[in-house]
Amino acid sequence: MQITNIQSKIYEPESIVNFKVALIERVIPQNVIIKITTDEGIIGYGEAAPFLPVTGSDAQETQHFIQKIATFLIGKDPFYLENIHNLMNQVVVGQNAAKAGIDMALYDIIGKSSGQPLYKLLGGNSNQIETDMTLSIDTPENMAKKAVEYTEMGFRILKVKTGINSIEDIHAIKLIREAVGPDIELRLDANQGWDAKETIRTMKALEKYNVLEVEQPVPYWNLAACSQIRESISQHLMLDESVHSPQDALRAIQTEAADMINIKLMKCGGIYQGIKINAISEAAGIPCMVGCMSESRLGIAAGAALVGAKSNIPASDLDSHYLIAESPHIKGGFVQDGGLITIVDKPGLGVEVNFAAL
Repeated sequence: MQITNIQSKIYEPESIVNFKVALIERVIPQNVIIKITTDEGIIGYGEAAPFLPVTGSDAQETQHFIQKIATFLIGKDPFYLENIHNLMNQVVVGQNAAKAGIDMALYDIIGKSSGQPLYKLLGGNSNQIETDMTLSIDTPENMAKKAVEYTEMGFRILKVKTGINSIEDIHAIKLIREAVGPDIELRLDANQGWDAKETIRTMKALEKYNVLEVEQPVPYWNLAACSQIRESISQHLMLDESVHSPQDALRAIQTEAADMINIKLMKCGGIYQGIKINAISEAAGIPCMVGCMSESRLGIAAGAALVGAKSNIPASDLDSHYLIAESPHIKGGFVQDGGLITIVDKPGLGVEVNFAAL
């Protein structure tokens, strides 16, 4: 089998939530959908969801790289994943969102060619996973109202964005806990908005509200602070922006800077690299989560396949398709009931894409 054509198209899903995090005032999604065709008529689809503060590129730059790398990949066997990833890395450093989209489409082809759902080919742990739902930074009162709305939709885990004002953050968590009761799991994500002392002070103040973990509270480069925080708080510390690669995961483990690691396909360059990060983490006894950027149902299906494949990935933050208006031209992949995602038993990603209509 050989790759005969690679096409890409910028896709601008409509935001239905005014999403705000510590890194940036408003997140406006602009993704790239990728279509890879083979000489056997098997077509794979992938999605790149770049986010400039994290991936270092925007949609236009992402599409430009995809068009450039296509000339190197025509004629390649899509099963030669190691070879293709090495080639992409030789052409350019970074551009991980673009590489993730290509990687996703290749895995879709491999699954379709094998006649198996991707989660089975990658390991086959379970076809059901549970995702959290993310609360954007807002007034504490509005965040509490939104928390109730999400729990009434069936979500049992809430990920609360924080990191701009710790006093407001503490008040928001207080109101959210009072609103949703004791049985809903709460996770925090500060998106690098605090320093070590503020993190420790804030997390100690939040102990009475039964918060399970805090994610990436300090700047990505400061693993020393992460180690200090981890030793000083009762909650779990998860790293996100600090870990883009398997090498980053190893450094975080060696410095004892993390209780968990958040794998995002857009950060690391796709499923192929995500598997490596998980393997390193599992060897060290550290579980992982798979998160997302602004992916549509297509990208979420890929993340769900990785979670469903591996027992060392017990957590997922695969909710971005709830934050954007879903396209009628991207269907399938999974069905969802509240936070419970059931992966469909179809080859590859199981997603139907009307590329021409996007």
